[in-house]
Amino acid sequence: MFRYTIIVEKAGSNYSAYCPDLPGCIATGSSVDQTIKRMKNAIEFHIEGLKKEGLEIPKPSVKAEYIEVAV
Repeated sequence: MFRYTIIVEKAGSNYSAYCPDLPGCIATGSSVDQTIKRMKNAIEFHIEGLKKEGLEIPKPSVKAEYIEVAV
């Protein structure tokens, strides 16, 4: 089992997400929760396609951290 980092961004009136380790793997939704659920499905579908094509599944390499800054 792998844990991939995803990025969720506000995009106008909805949200979009992508996975830096899986180029082309994206999802959108009307809420953050919906977008995350759709992104999980998109990642599973993407990996299934890689397996069917006999391609290597990229290992997670991106790490994310939150930092506090004074504003």
